[in-house]
This record gives sequence, structure tokens and C-alpha cells, in this order.
Amino acid sequence: MIVRARYLLPVCGPPIEAGAVAIEGGILTRVGPASEVQPGRGETVEDLGDALLLPGLINSHCHLDFTALRSAISPSASFTEWIRRINSLKSTLDTSDYLASIRRGFAESARFGTTTILNIESFPEVLLDLGPPPLRTWWFYELIDVRDRMRADESVAGALRFFDGPQEPRQGGFGVSPHAPYTASVPLYRLAAECARRRTMPFTTHVSESREEMEMFANARGPLHDFLGRIGRPTHDCGHGSPLRHLLVHDCLPEGAILAHLNELFPSDFDLLGSGTLARTLTVVHCPGSHRYFGHPAFPLDQISALGINIALGTDSLASNQSLSMFREMRLLRQSHPALDPRRILAMATRNGARALGLDGRLGVLAPGAFADLISIPFDGTKSEIYEALFENRSPVGWMLLNGSQCSVSAAA
Repeated sequence: MIVRARYLLPVCGPPIEAGAVAIEGGILTRVGPASEVQPGRGETVEDLGDALLLPGLINSHCHLDFTALRSAISPSASFTEWIRRINSLKSTLDTSDYLASIRRGFAESARFGTTTILNIESFPEVLLDLGPPPLRTWWFYELIDVRDRMRADESVAGALRFFDGPQEPRQGGFGVSPHAPYTASVPLYRLAAECARRRTMPFTTHVSESREEMEMFANARGPLHDFLGRIGRPTHDCGHGSPLRHLLVHDCLPEGAILAHLNELFPSDFDLLGSGTLARTLTVVHCPGSHRYFGHPAFPLDQISALGINIALGTDSLASNQSLSMFREMRLLRQSHPALDPRRILAMATRNGARALGLDGRLGVLAPGAFADLISIPFDGTKSEIYEALFENRSPVGWMLLNGSQCSVSAAA
């Protein structure tokens, strides 16, 4: 099969005018000018006309469980109050609510061109009733031992029972996710990290998300510190530096760990990261919509990039965002970092997510050997207008391939 368009956006190279890709067995075999990517005998051709053709977008941090909570929690100056509110709302939901929420999340993601999702799964039992996901999905089992800190081994064993077995990137896979330093103990982190190493599974965690988390770990005080102490979390590990330092000095992170947020950092955190080799294997996921919702300080993108750390984009959950559109996340990042090269912004929503999964060259790019996950948006402009049109796109994507097969919005619902 040959697909042609006014422009290709390979991500791994410059835009290609009057471009085409060849697909065989769900894999891209040729990418280039249409004059060079000619159909063979009997090969079908689909000409998208005035359109941009690009890789499917990758949402590198999402909580599909909470799609139903869109606009349910008003923004608050207190991160701890938001935690209280979401915990209260979760207590009113049952398995059928979470199944419906995940399905709606898939449908919205597909409408806006996302073909791969890294999803944090708080209630993995719902997967038994979900069936095969309609998009390429990595399910990260969320691990928490905030009250009983003696059950770390049981938590990880439970994750393995759910996610044991071979993983096939054509469909996605499984990973582990100790929730955050304030809800997961050092033993739980270490066991999850060892599980990720032995099973070659991806590992992700939330860290240094809010000012209140920083205050808890650095100064052993504040709303989050007091709230968690009241519900039974030991606080002897607080008062010794930042949350990131806590994880690094206690050897809680495996190579290749995916860190969500990193909004609050001390200068010493950058020094600590720069002193070893771990940083160059990490991915940090920035969620611009959620970042805006909470009113966090400016994301330290330049300082993180300077350490050689991979940066990807995610939406977080609709309990702290308006949309699951990665176009909106790119647009918000551009607004907050107007000097950032637009090619880097697109890479953060495509190729960098693939790098986080160890699949650079297979996902998030148009290149021979990559999975044929493709989307297109209408475009009749010039090369200089490509990125403006891309970031300002607010309409559903009308055409999508997943593994070389047509993927409709309705099929993802």
C-alpha cells in the first residue's frame, strides 16, 4: 500500500513535499518523495491530497481511569486538597464506571490522533473485562503502600500476576509504576525497579510534582506532610532534601526510568543528576495542560535538556486537564516556551515517547522499519506554515492507521 500527501512530517528528518510512504505487513518499508515511492504491480494507492501525513502521536503519561472526572474538581491552590477531592470522588466509582471512563478516554485520544498511550492503571482488575485495547497501550500497574509499608513484596507480586507473559510492541505492553515518593516506600520502589530490570519492563513514577511535595521532603512540614501523617504514613524519611534526591540517594530508579513532572527542583538536584550516568537514560514527561491547571512554576525544560535527559509530553488525567488532545499539549508548550524549536515540540509528542519505551525508530517516526501508525490533518499551505497548522489544529483527525490498518474513532470507543 502507498499513501501520498502534500507534505510528510517524518520527525526524524525535514518535511518532504509531495511525499509518500509504502506499507507492507503493518510496517513502513519506504519513505520519501512520491516520485521515488512508486507502487508495484497491484499495489493500492491512497492519495490524501492537501494534507500533512505524520506519525501517530504518543501520550507518554495518562490516567484513562479518570476520564469521567473532567471538570469535576475546580483548580485549587492546594495540591493536597486536590488529592483529598479525587480520593473522595474515586470512592463513588465502581468497575463499570472505570471501564466506561477508559473507553471514553481511548475514543477521545483517537479522535485527536494519539495512537500510543502510556497509561497508569490504578485498578488493573478492570482489564479483565476491557478486551484488547483499540490503541497501542502500555499499562503501568500503579503501586502504593502509603499506609502499610510492609507489603511491598506483595504489591509487586500482584503486578507480576497481572502482567506476566510475553509482550508484543505491536499491541503495547506492561510496566510498573510506584506512584510517588510520598505514597510508595523505598522498599517498594526498589522491588519495582528490580522487577523492571529483570523483566525488561518500563518503569514510571510521579516525582517532584508540587510545591507541597517539595515542602514535605525538604522541610518535613506542610499540608501534604501533615495529611499523610494523619492517615498513617511514616514521615521519618522527610526533612532530608527534595523528592528527587530521596529517590536517587536510595537507589530507587532503574536505568531508563520515566519520570512524570519534575516541576519543583533545587539547584542541587541538577548537580546530583549531572554527577552520574543515570540522567542520560531517563525520560521526563511534561504535561503542559495539567501544569497550567495547578499553576506550577515554569517547567525547567532548558536545565533538564542540558543534562541530556529525554523529554516527552503527556496529558495527565482529565481530573487535572481539559482534554486528551496532544495537539493541545504541543500548543500549550509552545505558548510557555515560544523560543523552542517547533521540531523539538513535535518530537516530544512522537519520537521522544518512543525513546522512553526503548522503541526509537519503531514508533513516532516515518522511517523504514517503523510501525505504520499514521495520522493526517488537512493542509494546503506552504512549508513555512506546517508547524503553525499542526499546533493550532483543534479538529478531530479524520484519517488514522494503526499497524497499517484503518483505525476509526468509533472503533476506539
